[in-house]
Amino acid sequence: MKDLITDESVLQVLRGYNKWWEIGKVPNDFAKPVKRFAYFDAKQSFEHTSIRRHVILTGPRRVGKSTIMYQTIQDMLDIGIPSKNILYVSFDHPLLKMSAMDRILKIYINNVAVDEHIYLFLDEIQYAQEWNGWLKTIYDNYPSYRVMATGSASPVLSDKMPESGVGRWVQIRIPTLSFYEYLELRGIEVPLLEQKIKPTALSELSQKELAGLMGSLEPLERHFHRYLLIGGFPEIAQTDDLPYAQRIIREDVVDKVLKRDMVSLFNVRHIDELERVFLYLCLTTGNIVEATTIANNMDITRPTALKYLDFLELANLIYMGYPVDMAGKKILKAKPKVYLADAAIRNAVLLQGEEVLQDPDQMGMIVESAVYKHINTFYYNFNPRIGYYRDSNSQKEIDIVVMMPNSKILIEIKYRENPRIKETEAIVDWSKKEGSSTASLLVTKHAGDYGMLDHAPIMRIPAFAFLYLLGHAEKTRFRKPE
Repeated sequence: MKDLITDESVLQVLRGYNKWWEIGKVPNDFAKPVKRFAYFDAKQSFEHTSIRRHVILTGPRRVGKSTIMYQTIQDMLDIGIPSKNILYVSFDHPLLKMSAMDRILKIYINNVAVDEHIYLFLDEIQYAQEWNGWLKTIYDNYPSYRVMATGSASPVLSDKMPESGVGRWVQIRIPTLSFYEYLELRGIEVPLLEQKIKPTALSELSQKELAGLMGSLEPLERHFHRYLLIGGFPEIAQTDDLPYAQRIIREDVVDKVLKRDMVSLFNVRHIDELERVFLYLCLTTGNIVEATTIANNMDITRPTALKYLDFLELANLIYMGYPVDMAGKKILKAKPKVYLADAAIRNAVLLQGEEVLQDPDQMGMIVESAVYKHINTFYYNFNPRIGYYRDSNSQKEIDIVVMMPNSKILIEIKYRENPRIKETEAIVDWSKKEGSSTASLLVTKHAGDYGMLDHAPIMRIPAFAFLYLLGHAEKTRFRKPE
C-alpha cells in the first residue's frame, strides 16, 4: 500500500491544506477572529526568543486546537515569514497517516520551502508514525525550525513525554470555553470592569462596591443556563439549536474518542464496557466515584475500571479531583470525585433538554462540574492541589478545595433556592480556623444572593458571576492588549 503513495500525491494533499502558499493568507474560515486565552499562552511559548520549545496543544476534540494553529500561522504571515516556509500537516488524513514524517518533510523541503527557517504545524500528531522520535530529532538537529502540534489523545503524548520531551517541548492544555469566553465568542455585551477585581477577594470591597459590581453583572445571568446546555465547544457554542449541538457533542466529541481513539491508539477491545462506564460517570458527575462500585455495577474487574478512568481522564473527557489533606502535607489518592470536561457533555449523552434546568439535584451536579472545570483551568499554570475535603470521622465535606503554598480557597456549591450553610458544616469550621489565609466561597443560584454570611467569613456569590469574574481575572493576567 505504501508503495502506491507517490511523492506527487503527498504534495497534492499538502497543497490542499496549505492554501497560503498560493494566496498568501489563511482562509477566513480557519483563522477565526476571536482569540482564546490559550492562544496567547501558546503564542508566548512558540515565539519565545531565548527559550526554544516545541509547543503541543492538548485537549478534547472540537475545542479549537487547530484554530489556534491557524491563528498562529496568520501571525507568522503578518510579520513577513515567507508563506512557503510554513507547513501545516494533518495526520488525520489517511494518506499522511501512512506516510513517515521524514518523507513528508523531505517532499516539502525539496519542492516548496524557501530556506531552512521553517515553521511546522502538525495536527493530530498522535497518529504520526514515531512522532516523538521525530520531534526529538527536529529539536536536536534543526535549531532553525519552530514546531507547534496538537493532540486530542493525551495518553500517547503523556507516555512519550518523559522519554524525549523533557526540555524539548511544552504541553499547553486547551479546555472548553469558559463562561467569559463563551460570552465573548457570541458577541454578548459585557460590563467594563476594573482589572484589579479578584473573584476570591470580594470581601475587600465595600457593601456599596459589591452591590454595584453584582448589579453590573446581573444581565449576564440569563446567558448562563444556555452556556450549561450548549457547552463550551467553540463551533457549537454559536448555535441556539440545542438538539443539533447535543448531536455534534455526542458524535464528534464523545463517540470519536470512545470508538476511534481508544481503539486505534490504546487497544481498548471492549468499547461497550467503556461506554457503560462513561455513561455511569455522566450520571454521577461531581460525585465521589469508587472503582469497586463501578466494577460491581458494570460486571468488570476493579483494575479494568481503574484503567478506564485513567483513559477517560487522559483523553480529556473527565477531570478527577482527589481528597486533599487540609494540613497541606499530601494528596489522598483514594476515591476521586469525577467531573465531566464540559457541563454540556452530560446532557448530550443522556439526551436531556431544557427540562433539566428545573431539576435542582441535577443542576447542582452540572454547576459543580462547571465550577470545578473553571477552577482547574484558572489555576492550571500554578500547579496547586485541587480536590475536595472530607473529614474521615464526621464525613463532613467541602466541595472544592484549592491548596496553594501559602493560602487555601474553599468552595461550597449550593445551586438551589434559599441555600443555607449550617454552623456545623465543614466550610464554616475551616473558614473560621484558617482566617485571612483562606478565601471561602458559597456559590449560589440567583443574582441577588451575594454578600458575606453573618455567622462565618464566607462570601456568597452567584455561580454565573463567579465564573465570569474568573474569566475576567484570567484575561487580565494572561492576555496583553492588542
